[in-house]
Amino acid sequence: MANIVITGASTGIGFEAALALAKQGNNVLAIARSQDGLAKLRSAVANTKHADGIRILPFDILQGDYNQALIPVVNEKHRPIHALINNAGALINKPFTETSAADFLAMMQSNLVGHVQIIQQLLPYMATGGHIVNIGSMGGFQGSVKFPGLAAYSASKAALHALTECLALEFTDRNIKINCLALGSAQTEMLEKAFPGYTSPVTASEMGEYIAHFALTGQRFFNGKILPVAVTTP
Repeated sequence: MANIVITGASTGIGFEAALALAKQGNNVLAIARSQDGLAKLRSAVANTKHADGIRILPFDILQGDYNQALIPVVNEKHRPIHALINNAGALINKPFTETSAADFLAMMQSNLVGHVQIIQQLLPYMATGGHIVNIGSMGGFQGSVKFPGLAAYSASKAALHALTECLALEFTDRNIKINCLALGSAQTEMLEKAFPGYTSPVTASEMGEYIAHFALTGQRFFNGKILPVAVTTP
């Protein structure tokens, strides 16, 4: 049984990854800002043998008080952390000429700075040989097809990709691996926001299960890698 912390667990891919990890018998701390979404996650396993596998925590990784709200929960039942999955994020879809500096800042805060903060805060609690998985995007993957309206989002994901490569070197002495999955399309609310009316051939459940498997095994084969996970883009 592994101790897993996953952010952005109230909807979509994060929801499904947390569910898959719990069903495998792991000890999952599911974090998100949406208390309602987390309650749905908790109820999804409430009447099964995996009911004790998920603990939910409404928490904002950007604005939250780590010392008061998150660290005590980790200390109580989720240390050492074997895998941290940084899935939280947001998307703005606007033409570049209508995208303000505040929009760019919001994307960098949601898709980069929040992850920086939680990595810094939880690093002392990571297990030797632990794995940090950042959830990136093909939108931020160098050389991939780009789409109008997603400049701020794609730039923030590209920054997350670069952060992953940098931290792999810094964490060598700690024996902690870090990788980034640059996701293509999966059928989520975020995909609908980016590409209204488009239907992905990949379900949120399928992508969530892949992330769950990679979080527990990917560090055996990869470190500091940005790995494209895409059937379509979108």
